[in-house]
Amino acid sequence: MVRSIPALRALRHRDFRLLWTGLAVSLAGDGLWLVALAWQVIELGGGPVQLSIAATAYSIGLIGLILPAGIAADRLPRRLVMLSADLLRAATVAVAAVLSLTGTIELWQLAVASALIGAGEALFIPSYTALIPRLLPESEILAANGLEGMLRPLAQQALGPAVGGIAVAVFEPGVAIALASVAYLFSAGCLATLRVRSEPERTPDERPTALADIREAVSYVRRTPWLWATLSFAFFVIFFFIGPFEVLIPFVVSERVGGGAAEFGILLAMFGIGSAIGALAISSRPLPRRYLTVMLTLWGVGVLPLALMGIATELWILCAVMLGVGVTEAAATVIWGTLLQRRVPDGLRGRVSSLDFFLSLALMPASMALAGPAGEAFGLTAVFIALALASALAAPIAFRVGRLGEDELAHPLL
Repeated sequence: MVRSIPALRALRHRDFRLLWTGLAVSLAGDGLWLVALAWQVIELGGGPVQLSIAATAYSIGLIGLILPAGIAADRLPRRLVMLSADLLRAATVAVAAVLSLTGTIELWQLAVASALIGAGEALFIPSYTALIPRLLPESEILAANGLEGMLRPLAQQALGPAVGGIAVAVFEPGVAIALASVAYLFSAGCLATLRVRSEPERTPDERPTALADIREAVSYVRRTPWLWATLSFAFFVIFFFIGPFEVLIPFVVSERVGGGAAEFGILLAMFGIGSAIGALAISSRPLPRRYLTVMLTLWGVGVLPLALMGIATELWILCAVMLGVGVTEAAATVIWGTLLQRRVPDGLRGRVSSLDFFLSLALMPASMALAGPAGEAFGLTAVFIALALASALAAPIAFRVGRLGEDELAHPLL
């Protein structure tokens, strides 16, 4: 079975298998938190604006720590950085669960918890990206990213939200929050058993100042067309995408189809299933020869169906949209992750990964903060149409300005 599915071949390696197992459970915890947060806000009498505040706090925590996290990934033992991230998230969510279950939680406390969870995510991401090439041969990195691409949606957007929706419907949001804390602790336990060396990535004599570290990474991105062009595309598109996707979809469910937590969980699950299909499909064959062309096309054209999110009134149509968007988004993301790990030098990989997230999500707080008010002022239909058109128009512009067609032919990845 493992030999017949390329994306599963990386599981032959013990350390990657442990990392993958812990990641699977922690991602399910992310999904639990997502559903619990939305319905905890609603239970407290909040609406789109209040959910925007909590979501914005998460993005502030993520963006505020992502650059220091990239420096840490290139200076410190990456396993220990990831372990710290899981313990931070576990403790934060445990406190939120106690407050929820005792009926004392308030909206500002949810915002603080979201910010700390975002900070934990920031610590985890660059070290994870930089660590994978240490655990696997280069020939299996695409397969590993495909495996993660299957795992992330199935756990974070399918299993986690499904369990969270059931926990909220049968019990209350606090139960789902408590389960998320257990998930982060399990991930920490898996990281603690990795055999990868724990020495710092660079010795003290090799470490310049933090500012010099960032300047080195920025300089590398500026002279690398495929990086700056793609990051410029993401910088623009994320502003239109992330806020409506994270904040307004629960209200699409409640206002358009009259659904609740269970229907919201189903919708996220369809996105997760689509993402798993997309990741499996792209990693089941060699990296495309025109990998940048394929990646930008998938990201740009693949979001057009989201225009229907503000129009459709049937749950099955929304599910079909989320399934299709999940396929294209995950396939493009697998290619992107493989490029970061194969074309960026090891000593820069953590910092470039953090710059990737920082530049891609720099407008995430503004998008989160404005999504709720925009939905109320202009309506769900207008917001989702603007989202779809922005991505479709930005992709070919980035491709042409960065001359990515020439770059991918000059740097083949077999």
